[in-house]
Amino acid sequence: MGNTVDAAGNPIPTSAVLMAASKHIATRCRDENVAFLKCKKDDPNPEKCLDKGHQVTRCVLSLLKDLHQRCTKEMDAYAGCMYYHTNEFELCRKEQKEFEKACPL
Repeated sequence: MGNTVDAAGNPIPTSAVLMAASKHIATRCRDENVAFLKCKKDDPNPEKCLDKGHQVTRCVLSLLKDLHQRCTKEMDAYAGCMYYHTNEFELCRKEQKEFEKACPL
């Protein structure tokens, strides 16, 4: 696996990248996720929650860009390990520890 961003510097949200950043996403994008889930629960019409879904997406992409800028090497190593080991956290604890040290929650 190569970089976690494209040539323009925009994050590439692959499953490995999202899994590697999952703790950060849960912390930083919590309010957006809760609002989206509440909207989905309150209204079965998917169209009614598009704006909330876009807010979640914006939050996650902004977070991924920030993580890449702050701890590029550790993020790439952790996401690469997750990719190689099919998102098995147990097999990437060393990389996870280094990533969380470089980019604490």
